[in-house]
Amino acid sequence: MPQKLVDAEGNNYQIARYMATAVNLAYMPATEGESAFKDQLGLDSKLLTVNNTEVYVGQTDTDIVLAFRGSESPTSVDGLKDWLLTNADNLLIVPEGSIGTDFAAAGVGARFHKGFMGALADIWGPLYSAVNGAYEAKERRIWVTGHSLGGALALLAAWRLQRNFVPIHRVVTFGAPMIGNAAAAAAFEKEFPGKIYRYVDKDDLVTKLPTMSLTANSYGHCPTEVLLGAEAAAAAELVAAGAGGAWDAAAVEAVWGQLTSRITHHFMANYLARIAEQCKDEA
Repeated sequence: MPQKLVDAEGNNYQIARYMATAVNLAYMPATEGESAFKDQLGLDSKLLTVNNTEVYVGQTDTDIVLAFRGSESPTSVDGLKDWLLTNADNLLIVPEGSIGTDFAAAGVGARFHKGFMGALADIWGPLYSAVNGAYEAKERRIWVTGHSLGGALALLAAWRLQRNFVPIHRVVTFGAPMIGNAAAAAAFEKEFPGKIYRYVDKDDLVTKLPTMSLTANSYGHCPTEVLLGAEAAAAAELVAAGAGGAWDAAAVEAVWGQLTSRITHHFMANYLARIAEQCKDEA
């Protein structure tokens, strides 16, 4: 029997389990994933892929679900270091061109992660066509979800869709990094009041990134964080690693060591298990 997506106000672990399952399935190739989405979630789905950006667009009579996968190897750390610590694309930028037009409403002070913006731009054409077409065929609730880098893309895609008159019902992310500066985060809070839920494992350091400097870094998170597990002092360890201001190569390696030592906390399997525990507690 497929899981059912039953709407509810505020944080709801049954909704989180449904979205976490969708994101976990998003790591599967189309030949396996499309049937798994149908069998497990009751969603008729299609995989969209451009370069390294992939998203499943699933539908029922009442809902449309977009599930972004994270890095290509969800059980490894391949790619995360470049995205979150050492890649020059970690610069905060004002987007330009058509994507810049869509994000201009975030305000003159808003800055966004260049790499995440580039990945969204890659997939935008087929994504918008698929989602807008589905919504025009029948107006339904639109949910956007993603894990890791896919969580960052879920947030940015939700913004761009809504600015193009495709209303977003809710955004649910797991282990997502920050997408922009504090002004960008504030703009998302205003645009999606009570509609963004970020599920965070207490020991998942990816959620505390990207960053290049503790004194000049301006990244901030979108609301609302739902912490899984008791609070931990992981952030203090990051501060200790980069106490001198901008991170040199040694500081980057120290932070990378912390992240890799806890990488299992970032895996989607861990998030599924954590949320399953909460669902049992609610039963």
